[in-house]
Amino acid sequence: MSVTDLREYGADFTANPYPYYAKLRASGPVHEILTPEGIPAWLIVGYDEARAALADQRFIKDPSVVMDFVPLEFEVIGPNLLGIDPPDHTRLRKLVAGEFTGRRVEALRPRIQQLTDELLDAMAPAGRADLVDSFAFPLPITVICELLGVPAADRDSFRAWSNELVAPTGAMTEREAVEGFGGYLDELIEDKRAAGPQDDLLSALIATRAEDGDRLSLPELRALAYLLLIAGHETTVNLIASTVRLLLTHPDQLAALRADPGLVDAAIEEGLRFDGPVEAATYRFSSEDVEIAGTVIPAGSVVLVGLAAGARDAARFPDPDRFDVHRDPRGHLAFGHGIHYCLGAPLARLEGKIAIRSLLERFPRLELDPDGGPLEWLPGLLIRGTRRLPVIW
Repeated sequence: MSVTDLREYGADFTANPYPYYAKLRASGPVHEILTPEGIPAWLIVGYDEARAALADQRFIKDPSVVMDFVPLEFEVIGPNLLGIDPPDHTRLRKLVAGEFTGRRVEALRPRIQQLTDELLDAMAPAGRADLVDSFAFPLPITVICELLGVPAADRDSFRAWSNELVAPTGAMTEREAVEGFGGYLDELIEDKRAAGPQDDLLSALIATRAEDGDRLSLPELRALAYLLLIAGHETTVNLIASTVRLLLTHPDQLAALRADPGLVDAAIEEGLRFDGPVEAATYRFSSEDVEIAGTVIPAGSVVLVGLAAGARDAARFPDPDRFDVHRDPRGHLAFGHGIHYCLGAPLARLEGKIAIRSLLERFPRLELDPDGGPLEWLPGLLIRGTRRLPVIW
């Protein structure tokens, strides 16, 4: 099997990878590739194979088990839930899940609606905006920071660090971003320890104990806060912006949603399937030779599960390249599958539902700004979306 160098596809692949995934899938569900960063890896592009791989414990998350490699963020911050395996993962997820409950998420509904309305009030007089900067970013970053208990004054720093880690701009090095983030979190955790019990998630995680007395260590708290802050807003920013972009570029679907606002849940799920915010799951590593559909992925390989690629597999979703808010997209993999399924999925869905319904109600003539210039797509295979989304109303 020849190696597919994704770098050769250039900017066209970044803007619209789906035809390339379809071409790969036509010749098999698994391919040896070079990522846009030049890293050798195996990419899974079939839906059934992707779903199975996400739950296959032969694909592990801790790279140090199979290779002499420790990611910079693990070195500085510590391994988070996306970088560890059972039994460590089982223990940490159990401690965290007890605080990340449906009841806590639902209790955020009034505050999410209030923040949404305030952002729309601020946008309204201008008649035009970059939807990412004015709405899709500030809503989830405020929600996750308030949930965790991060001071409002520190949120611009988070945005700068987070941008460099998921879609680098070159404003600082990866090490500067990771070390800045890590040092800040240490101070924040120590401040919260000293302050005692408060009504925020980070304080609750500091205080939480399992029935056997187990509790989170400082490195575990730091790594968990790091993951929740990045994953808790970067993905939701693009869930909101991408769903709006899809609706504005598919006027028949936007008209259907306006005619029946009850379709907002379906529109969000179809947006997650059609062009979700995570293009490929974070790295997995084969702990042994693994055969998929006749192709052997050797032990010690980097493995990328193509969530976006699987979502356009016609064997699972008929007419997959059609955006259709009446579709039943259940089973999409936008939030993953298996033990690493996204803890924050209920919160992301709630934010998306409130944001998109409120935006469309407030601005019935919302459309893409014809003078907004070309869209700039985020680089890499992790986060899918655009840096800006100029709109007018």
